[in-house]
Amino acid sequence: MKKNIIILFFIFYIPISVVAQVVPQGFLIGPSTIGGQLWALVNLSSATFSDGTAIPYYTSASAFAGLNTPASCSVNFNAANDAIYGRLYNWYAINDPRNVCPVDWHVPLSSEFATLSTTIGGNGTGNKLKATGFTYWLNGGGTDIYGFKAVGTGYMGSSSYSNLSRSTYFWTSNEVSPGSGNAYTWSLLDGISTLAQSAQGKIGGFSVRCIHD
Repeated sequence: MKKNIIILFFIFYIPISVVAQVVPQGFLIGPSTIGGQLWALVNLSSATFSDGTAIPYYTSASAFAGLNTPASCSVNFNAANDAIYGRLYNWYAINDPRNVCPVDWHVPLSSEFATLSTTIGGNGTGNKLKATGFTYWLNGGGTDIYGFKAVGTGYMGSSSYSNLSRSTYFWTSNEVSPGSGNAYTWSLLDGISTLAQSAQGKIGGFSVRCIHD
């Protein structure tokens, strides 16, 4: 009888560890396989880092402008746009160790965008990634043959939002130089078929297209 009691004690009192993975809301994983890369099907619209901590969200240009701490906002400061365009984030959110992308996903390196560009045919083939028709690009031109469905999100500049349906800039995790005020993006522009790297201020708000680890 004593042996049975001891066994029951261990059955009911041995501690059990449970690790919960917190996945941000409002994020459609997909993914879309392009070459050997797995890209998310849509722009990031998450309100939280991968550990569930809230990403600070701002509802006006004056509140977002100039911040050197993690920040996000909606396209044209309209929350209804999150489901269509994703949110815009500054680079301080991108660089946060809590990871703005979901678990097992990350903000692409500039070299990963370079691989994407090479895979789709190199410079001058950016239209292959754009959504078709004129809904998301003022002058159309997208063929979307890879299902990437890039939309013209515009961007949050140093003091105001602009360029809806005219451009989209995707953050990379690469600074131009350590400690500089600029980091690299890759962009698609309305009426132009290039997919190109450019340097942007870290305080700006741009899109994120996560890639699988």
